[in-house]
Amino acid sequence: MLLGVSSPAMAADAPAVGASEAYVVDSAGTIHFGKRETRRVPVASLVKIMTAYVVLREASLSDTITITATDVKYAARGGAATAGLKKGERLTTRDLLYALMLPSGADAANALARHYGPGKTAFIAKMNRTAQAMGLADTRYTNPDGMPTPAKGGYSTAVDQVKLAQRALASDTFTAVVGSKVHKVTKTALHRAHTWRNTNKLLGRADGVLGVKTGYTNAAGYCLLFAGERNGQRIVGVLLGDRNERRFGTAEQLLDYAGEQSALS
Repeated sequence: MLLGVSSPAMAADAPAVGASEAYVVDSAGTIHFGKRETRRVPVASLVKIMTAYVVLREASLSDTITITATDVKYAARGGAATAGLKKGERLTTRDLLYALMLPSGADAANALARHYGPGKTAFIAKMNRTAQAMGLADTRYTNPDGMPTPAKGGYSTAVDQVKLAQRALASDTFTAVVGSKVHKVTKTALHRAHTWRNTNKLLGRADGVLGVKTGYTNAAGYCLLFAGERNGQRIVGVLLGDRNERRFGTAEQLLDYAGEQSALS
């Protein structure tokens, strides 16, 4: 999907958007909203979308990864969101993708990056090479989770994040993961029972929502990358540097607005 150039972004009836940066486009390439959309900023846990994308390109979903003390300590030390993983647990890549995307587990991000680099340094290099190959010229990653160190987790733009989401949503597995409200893992000899709930409240408040991901750090503010189906079009948008609850209401309004605009064109 290519991003277009036609834009009713500043139409008088466009929703008020309080986020610092925003961008909304439909699958026909029509840009429905733009606000500082090319400004480079940290994007917090939206970084995990690229982590999932890189993993899905080379992993078998049935691969088994053993959680290490380093994975657990990394998330705890940084005060990050975790999936509650414990040292010695062995989980499939499929389940770890849910642990990564629903509760936004930095422990899952560390385990996946460590396994598929192999090693985090090699994995981060893969993330940056993938971004370059996609044409995301204003995106750079410094870790697989968006944590503030090093260098605020890197940077991206609203435009680049929408482009990335469009590519990621071409994967049925990715779409199934980010569209799930809850994922439960039954206890086995290899791991404990887990219940992971999606932090994306938009899934429960609007029809046709596909996901995608929330994020927050002090530097990035509250972020939301979102997607939904409206009038036969797939709408993808992002809000960066927003307030916590406001981002979900704004995203719902932008989905409806873009859908109405698409129906008129």
